[in-house]
Amino acid sequence: MESPIERIKLSQTAKEQLLKLKRSTKIDQWNILCRWAFCRSLAETTPPSPVPIPQDSNVEMTWRVFGGEISDILLLALKQRCYNDGLDTDRETLITQFRLHLHRGIGYLAGDQNIKKIEDLIQLATKKVQS
Repeated sequence: MESPIERIKLSQTAKEQLLKLKRSTKIDQWNILCRWAFCRSLAETTPPSPVPIPQDSNVEMTWRVFGGEISDILLLALKQRCYNDGLDTDRETLITQFRLHLHRGIGYLAGDQNIKKIEDLIQLATKKVQS
């Protein structure tokens, strides 16, 4: 599946937050941490705030590097989320929503004081939804 998102460039703030996560989780690859962050944001019920996000870091990757073997699934999840939020699924909306979700998710993971190792990410992902 062809993605409308070709390249991803992070903000300097997101880079610093990812560096913190790299140290604590021992996950060395930016793309893997970014996948966790993206999925963390998608799990929220509210849409991300439409804030401007600078592209002022030197961390950049292609969509294929970001998504790896599950890039098609991640793109479908983004499209479904846009649909659920009442948004279009045109190229610009997908790019914008992806950046918003990615950066929100990075902020959530970096700000979570309970994430001290990779097992904490797994526990977060497998935690049952509280009713």
